[in-house]
Amino acid sequence: MDTSPFTALPKDDCWTIEIANTAVLDAQTEKRDALIAIEKKYQAIWAESKVFQQDAPSTSEVALGSVSPAELRSQYPKFFGTMAYPYMNGTLHAGHTFTFSKIEFTTGFARMQGKRSLFPLGFHCTGMPIKACADKLVREIEMFGLEFERCPGNETFVGDRLDEESNAGTTSPSPSQAQTRNDVTKFTAKKGKAAAKAVKVKYQFQIMLSLGIPQNEIHRFADPQYWLTFFPPLCQRDLTNFGARIDWRRSFVTTDANPYYDAFVRWQMNRLKELKKIKFGERYTIYSPKDGQPCMDHDRSEGEGVGPQEYLALKLKVKEWAPEAEKLIEGKVPNHANVYFVPATLRPETMYGQVCCFVGPKIIYGVYQVSDTEYFVITERAARNMAYQGVFAENGKFPKVMDLPGSSVIGTLVNAPLSVHKDGVRILPMETVLATKGTGVVTSVPSDSPDDYATIVDLAKKADYYGIKKEWAELEIVSIIQTPSYGDLAAPSIVKKLKINSPKDTKLLAEAKELVYKEGYYQGTMTIGEFKGEKVEDAKPKVRQQLIDNGEGFPYSEPEKSVVSRSGDDCIVALMDQWYLDYGEDAWRKQTLDWVENGLETYTPETKHQFEGVLNWLNQWACARTYGLGSKLPWDPQFLVESLSDSTLYMAYYTIAHYLHKDIYGKEPGLAGLKPEQMTDEVWDYVFARQELSEDVIKKSGASEEALTSMRREFEYWYPLDMRVSGKDLVPNHLTFFLYIHVALLPSENWPRGIRANGHLMLNGEKMSKHTGNFLTLDEIVKKYGADASRIALADAGDGVEDANFEESVANSTILRLYTLKDWCEEMVRDQANLRSGPKDGFWDRLFENEMASVVHEARRNYEA
Repeated sequence: MDTSPFTALPKDDCWTIEIANTAVLDAQTEKRDALIAIEKKYQAIWAESKVFQQDAPSTSEVALGSVSPAELRSQYPKFFGTMAYPYMNGTLHAGHTFTFSKIEFTTGFARMQGKRSLFPLGFHCTGMPIKACADKLVREIEMFGLEFERCPGNETFVGDRLDEESNAGTTSPSPSQAQTRNDVTKFTAKKGKAAAKAVKVKYQFQIMLSLGIPQNEIHRFADPQYWLTFFPPLCQRDLTNFGARIDWRRSFVTTDANPYYDAFVRWQMNRLKELKKIKFGERYTIYSPKDGQPCMDHDRSEGEGVGPQEYLALKLKVKEWAPEAEKLIEGKVPNHANVYFVPATLRPETMYGQVCCFVGPKIIYGVYQVSDTEYFVITERAARNMAYQGVFAENGKFPKVMDLPGSSVIGTLVNAPLSVHKDGVRILPMETVLATKGTGVVTSVPSDSPDDYATIVDLAKKADYYGIKKEWAELEIVSIIQTPSYGDLAAPSIVKKLKINSPKDTKLLAEAKELVYKEGYYQGTMTIGEFKGEKVEDAKPKVRQQLIDNGEGFPYSEPEKSVVSRSGDDCIVALMDQWYLDYGEDAWRKQTLDWVENGLETYTPETKHQFEGVLNWLNQWACARTYGLGSKLPWDPQFLVESLSDSTLYMAYYTIAHYLHKDIYGKEPGLAGLKPEQMTDEVWDYVFARQELSEDVIKKSGASEEALTSMRREFEYWYPLDMRVSGKDLVPNHLTFFLYIHVALLPSENWPRGIRANGHLMLNGEKMSKHTGNFLTLDEIVKKYGADASRIALADAGDGVEDANFEESVANSTILRLYTLKDWCEEMVRDQANLRSGPKDGFWDRLFENEMASVVHEARRNYEA
C-alpha cells in the first residue's frame, strides 16, 4: 500500500533529488560475490523444487466435512501470513523490505516448526497515483514531444544522469537505450558513484529519468495499464533475489485488469450493501476540486489520515463600518444588502460571552456574494470550502466582490448572536489569527478562552499602539460556565494561575486552553441562557442547533490540516451525496472493538491502544470515486471502488487465487478451470464459508462441484489469517478497515488472529528520503550486500512500533562474518575424517544439545512475543 517513487510533485512543482548519498563499498568484493553465488545456487534449487508452493490437504486426502476446519488444522499445522501488498508505481525500497522481513522471517520459522507455511503477495494498482502520473506524462508529451526533446532549459537529464552542458533540451538516447527492452526485469535504477549532487526536476518524465528508465521508453507510461505490466515483474525479481519464501502462484494485480479479482471486489461490495454497511447520502468529505472527486488517504501526497473538521459558522452582521472600510466598500455592495463577518467556532455554547471579534490586520479578506441580500467577509480559503457545501448559489463558485485588508475593518461594529452585549461588539486586531485556519475571523469569548483573555487584556493596555479605542476592549466579561477548578470565569483564573503575561506566551496558553476546555466540557455547567443549569456537553449541541434554526449560524467544515492530492491540488471539504462505508456504526464498532480487546494479538500494547483509539473516532468513509483505476461499483458503474475499500479482504483471495488463474492478470484459467463470469456472488459465498453449496449454485455458475469444494478446502484450511504485518501508519485506515470488513462478512472463526505493526525505517541513522539521496531500493540492497547479509542487517534494525534503523555498516561487516562462517564449514567438511567418531552422548554433546534447545526456545519465545 506504500506509494514510493512516482508520486505527485510538491506544491512548488519542483523536486530536488540527490544521487548516491549512501555508503560506497570498497572495490574488493570477492567475499560478497562468493556469498551471492551460493545464494543464487540455492534460490535456483528452491524455484525448481517449488519448495514455497504450499497447499491445503486435498479433499482426496481428507474428505470435505469429515473433520472440522479446526480439527484439520490441528492434524496438519499451518501458518498463514501476509503483508500490505505494495503499490505498483515503483520498485520496492528498503522500507518495504523492512516490513516484508517481519512476515518473511516468521514464515521461515514456522516452516522450521514443521508447519505448512503460506506467504503470498499481490500487487496493488487501484486508485489515483498511477493514473495521475500517467496523465502528467500525457500532458508533457503534448508539450515536449514523444521523447521530451522540446523540453527547454540548460540543465536536462540524459539517460540516468544530469547533463549541465546541453543547451537545447534532452539529447537523443544512447544506442543501448534506444533498443526496445523485452524483459522488464532487466530494469535497474541507476545512481552516480560520485558524491551526492542535488538535481532540480520539475516534470514527471524527469523523475522517471532520474530513476533510470530510458528516455525513449518513458512515453509508454502515459498508458496507466503499462505500469501494471512493468512493475510487478520487477517486484517479483527483487524479492526472488532476496530469497523470499513466497508462493508466487497466488499473486495477482488489482483493478479490472484481472477479471477474477474484479469479480471478487464486486461480490464484496454487493454483500456489504445488502448488510447495510454501505450507504448513500450527503456527508462531508475531503475533496479535490481539480480531480472532481473525494481525495482519500491513498490519493494524497500530503495529509494522510486528515479528516474534515466541522465548525459552526456564525453570522455577525455589520452595524457600522470602520471609516476606512466604509470608503473601500462604497458602491461595491448594494445598500439593501447585509454584510456579515463569519467566524468559525467549535464552542457555540460560549457565544453568550462574545465581547469582540478578531481579524488578522495583515490578512487580505474577501467580500463574497452569497445571495442578492447577503455578503460574507472571510478568507478565500474558507470561501473555497463553503463553495462546495451549499453556502453559495452555485456549487463550486464563490463570487468575490472585492478584497478587504484586515487593517481596514478594525473598529467595525457588528451584532454578535446570543451575546449579552446587544449594542454590538467591535472588530479588533489579533496578530496570531491564521488565514489557513477557520475563516480567518475569530469571535472572542475571554471568559472561557485563555487566548482571547490574554489578547483582550493586551489590547486594553496598549490601545494607542493598536490604534483602537480602549473601551472597545473593555466590555464586561460575563460568566457562562461554572467549573470545579476554575470557577465561573475559567480563562482569567487559569491565566493568573499559570502566570501568563502576554499573548506571546504560546506554550502556556496552549496548556491553559486544553485544561479549561476539558474541564469546561466534561464537568462544566451552564450559568446563562436558555439551557442554564445543564451540563455543557448536553447544552452544546442544543445551542448550536438553536443558532442554525434562527438563521444566525450554519455548519461549516474544512480539512483538519493541509491535504494535497497526488495531482497537486489543495483539497477542501465538500458536502456531497456519495456511497460510503458506515464505519463507526455503533453495533459494528462494538463488535470490532471487542475483537481487538479480546481476540486479536497485536504483539505490543501500543498497537492495541492505537486500534482502540481509532475505533472510537473513525466514522463514515467514502468508498467510491470517479477518477483512477479500479473495479466499478456493481450497482452504480459510473463510480470506481476506491483503493482502501478494495483491499480489505484480499487475504482470503490469496487462498484460492491459484485455482482461479495461472498469471497475475487472470488471462489463463487456473486449477479450477473456471471463467471469471462463473465466479458469481453465490459461488464466492460458498467458497468463503458464508453459505453451503446447493444444486442451484452449481447450475447457475456452471462450475464443477469438485472445483468448488477444493477451493472451499483451501480457504477453510488457511483461514483465519495468523499474522498481518504492516507499517504503523496504516492502523488509522487500512488495518482498521481490514478488521471491520472481516467482522462484517465472515463468521468469527475466520477473523484475523494477529496484526504486527512496525515503525518506519531509517537508513544509516537518518530519515530515508529520495529527495536527499539517503535512499536504497531492494534491488540496490541485494546487489550491494547480498541477500543473507541484508537479512541480518534488517533483523538487527529493530522491532516493535518504534522507528528502526538499517545500518549499511552492519550489512557490510556481516559479509565478512558470513564468509568466515562459510570457510569454517568448508574446513569442517574437508576434515571430517579427522573428527571424533562414536556415540554422541558425552558431556559436551549433551551440553551442545542443551544449548541448542535453549536457543530454539528463546527464538520461539521472541517470535511469539
